[in-house]
Amino acid sequence: MINYSHWFIRARLKTRQLLLLVSLAEEGNIHRAAEVLNMTQPAASKLLKDLEDVLGVPLFERLPRGMRPTVYGEAMIRHARVALSSLNQAHDEVQALKTGQFGQVSVGAITTPGIVLLPQAISRVKQTHPTLRISLQVEGSDVLMERMEQGKIDLLVARLFAKHDKSSVRFEALAEEPVVAVVRPGHPLLALHQPTLRDLSGCGWIVPPEGSVMRHRFDLMFSEAGLQAPTNLIETSSLLFVTKMIGEGDLVGLLAGDVGRYYERHNVVRVLPAELPCRMDAFGLITRTDRPLSPAAHVMLDAIKAASAELYGVALEAGI
Repeated sequence: MINYSHWFIRARLKTRQLLLLVSLAEEGNIHRAAEVLNMTQPAASKLLKDLEDVLGVPLFERLPRGMRPTVYGEAMIRHARVALSSLNQAHDEVQALKTGQFGQVSVGAITTPGIVLLPQAISRVKQTHPTLRISLQVEGSDVLMERMEQGKIDLLVARLFAKHDKSSVRFEALAEEPVVAVVRPGHPLLALHQPTLRDLSGCGWIVPPEGSVMRHRFDLMFSEAGLQAPTNLIETSSLLFVTKMIGEGDLVGLLAGDVGRYYERHNVVRVLPAELPCRMDAFGLITRTDRPLSPAAHVMLDAIKAASAELYGVALEAGI
């Protein structure tokens, strides 16, 4: 039997209160937040006060030039974003079903599975559910985890780091990610049978920005070999820029193995036959344990697991 005694029912929680929390977090000012929601400032202030009275805690600090969420406010804002995102997804799913579509799913992936695993998985889905609407976001793991927490992404293929909150997620490892050095076709280093780290230490490199995992492993690789890390560097996370710059001269690029081989197959770069003692942590399938997946998301999940079995030899149980 459904429990109808939830606090938000007794408190008559309004959707506009959730919208106000999110708007206040983004604007930092109740006047601007009220304008965004097309309401008067007194009405916005009353909505906020009513919610604070129900909860018995202050949700925002009133400052001379604005408002700042308290620890209680940050918790409510986080859940408000999830609730509003879920309501939007429910509406979109109903509208899709009304027009004969199966529904929609939002997937996030880091670059390597984004160009290797997800195309194969999405092709599987489209063969059996051509009307299922799929949104794919390719970003870094930190960005993807934040969007999943906000309810903007249903499932991820990414990395889970120590700093991430693991209390409400399930991680199923898929594959480790070796790193390769790439150059333009015809680069002088290709004449070497097997370039060493010493051969590469004096080269100009295009590398990920400082603070990224790959950049840390890059610097550590030279340090552990007793070599000075290259100082002639260009830092970027843009793959288009990397491949363009490599084609312009004799720079060496640092890419994930599957990404480098992908561009090599398209004759954009050549992967150097160099053994780089540099590996990334395993990436894997990440799902939420505190929110049920939609039927569309389950279809996508099973397709990713089936494609993973073929690509990485990892057998994950379907439907989990």
